[in-house]
Amino acid sequence: MTTRTRTRSLTAGDTALAGFTERLFGHLPRADQRRWARVYLQGLLTTPGKKSVRRLAASVTESPTASQSLQQFINASPWDWNPARTELLRWVEERHPVRAWTIGQVCFPKRGEHSVGVHRRFDPVAGRIVNCQLGFCLFLSLDGMSVPVDWRLALPEAWVADPVLRRRARISPEAVHQTPEALVLELVDSIAARTSSARPPVVADFSRLGGAAALIGVLGRRGHDFLVSVPPTLAVRTAALNPGVDPARTPGRGETTAGDFARLGNTSHPYTTPLAGPAVRPQRQRIHSALVGLPDGDPAGRGTQQIYRLFGERRPGRRGGGPVWLTNMNRHRMDDLLHLVRLSARSTAVLGSLADEFGLLDFEGRSFPGWHHHMTLMSAAYAYAYAVPGRAREREERGRRSA
Repeated sequence: MTTRTRTRSLTAGDTALAGFTERLFGHLPRADQRRWARVYLQGLLTTPGKKSVRRLAASVTESPTASQSLQQFINASPWDWNPARTELLRWVEERHPVRAWTIGQVCFPKRGEHSVGVHRRFDPVAGRIVNCQLGFCLFLSLDGMSVPVDWRLALPEAWVADPVLRRRARISPEAVHQTPEALVLELVDSIAARTSSARPPVVADFSRLGGAAALIGVLGRRGHDFLVSVPPTLAVRTAALNPGVDPARTPGRGETTAGDFARLGNTSHPYTTPLAGPAVRPQRQRIHSALVGLPDGDPAGRGTQQIYRLFGERRPGRRGGGPVWLTNMNRHRMDDLLHLVRLSARSTAVLGSLADEFGLLDFEGRSFPGWHHHMTLMSAAYAYAYAVPGRAREREERGRRSA
């Protein structure tokens, strides 16, 4: 790497970026690596449009070799991204109470067959089969924002079984093929081992996971509170929270599907509340809720079945079912549960912001370490831009002035 690079000065009010970079990337053994980490962060924060390595370098430094050096730092340099993610987690926790750990899923469209983990799969958002990478993100959901702090990339069996592909993409020896359910659980286990705060609820969309029931059971056994959206085809059976209540006397008795409970309204009680999410006009919603068990789930112990609360919304004049949610937080108020639902929607909106403003989909490298390096720096840039009080407003004001 080039050892002498003159970067353009930081804008007024952003001089703290050097200290932030040192906090997260101070573990890097060489000064030039730490310098390129700051260049990349500064580029992500200030470069308009596509965040290619060439454009990031050109927006921050006048060095003619900066693009090549930055490419080397991201794609070829063997630095460990995990210490930076741990520091990012702690940096956010020091500044904000964490309300939930929220899991997001991202499809990265790709051309060709050379990007690590690329494969063809059905994308429900696009409504068709696409050539893509599949990634999972863990957000810290805070009051008013969600911040990405950890990532996993799905590696199809073909990528981990072929030594040529592994070598070409520099896939680490410990990386193996894992199901989406295993990747989600790995994200949760990883943050649980590193957090310095009390564990908040896990909020996630399991509606497209075939192993949702098993994953729900594992989360419960490991002591996590959770609220997850489940496949409408998930088999459930009526249950009772109080030992003296006979489930057979509850509306909708017997075994059915999660979607039937929400669509037909055969629930233990209805609940009406305003439900408003981002960019949604507040309106009255009818929330149907029931206590259920999972026929294929794990028992709670002592011969009893684990009981969950299942709920979904019904809007007057609209047919068809919306998301169906399942939680083990049975005694929480419905308002609290609906607040967690909104946190899930907010994290989805953040993924859009990451794509539009921070280069989520712009990584052009092909290596496994390069993908993780980019995701780590992109997450750090987003946290720096939005997780400090007042900085988000300054960023929005600069955007309006430059528009």
